[in-house]
Amino acid sequence: MQEIKYNQYSKEALEGLTRGAFLNVSHEGQDNTMTIGWGSLGYIWKKPIIMVMVRYSRHTYQMLDEAGEFTVSIPFGDEFKKELVFCGSQSGRDMNKFENCNITTVRAHSVNAPLIDGCDLHYECKVVYKQAMEPGILCGDLDDKFYKNKDFHVLYYGEIVGTYAK
Repeated sequence: MQEIKYNQYSKEALEGLTRGAFLNVSHEGQDNTMTIGWGSLGYIWKKPIIMVMVRYSRHTYQMLDEAGEFTVSIPFGDEFKKELVFCGSQSGRDMNKFENCNITTVRAHSVNAPLIDGCDLHYECKVVYKQAMEPGILCGDLDDKFYKNKDFHVLYYGEIVGTYAK
């Protein structure tokens, strides 16, 4: 992997998020990954930031909340399509998703979290802000469409402290 500027592949990163990316976290010796399809990439507080969303019900929520750091691994093509579907539909509470999917990981350089070997782009992040969604101020059609069961997200703003490309 080669270190690059955080915004060198911004277009590809955002397109990759819409197809699916891996949000990776490590806490108390346990690694976990989940699939994300929503997020944003930008520059806030004079820092490069990626914002990811995690529902309270997800195993990753508690791990990320306590770890305070994470990585995002983004494949640009379809080579991880099956794994993204699996990791988005199964819980790390019940299994080791890396083992079940035969996913090889490497350790991040700047944070204590894994990177998915073979992905095209990786962000290493430290949480600088988190915000629980406020259901009462969410536009009604979004609430009806995405939160019928009231399982809202917490938004994590991660300062990008390292960016690497394959």
